Amino acid sequence: MHASVGDTLVVEGRRQGHPRRTGRVLEVRGRDGGPPYLVQWDDSPHPVLFFPGSDARIEHPTTA
Repeated sequence: MHASVGDTLVVEGRRQGHPRRTGRVLEVRGRDGGPPYLVQWDDSPHPVLFFPGSDARIEHPTTA
């Protein structure tokens, strides 16, 4: 997994009824865009250091 500042991190709910969670990557602390990432989740005012699992993906912003 490789991310850049400004990318969106998406984590799918692991069980039925658990919502998808999205957040913005504020910092990349691993080598070459790898984890961990400092993430500002859409549902929380506090940035957190996040180590993504297999249920996570990165969405890169598109330019129009």
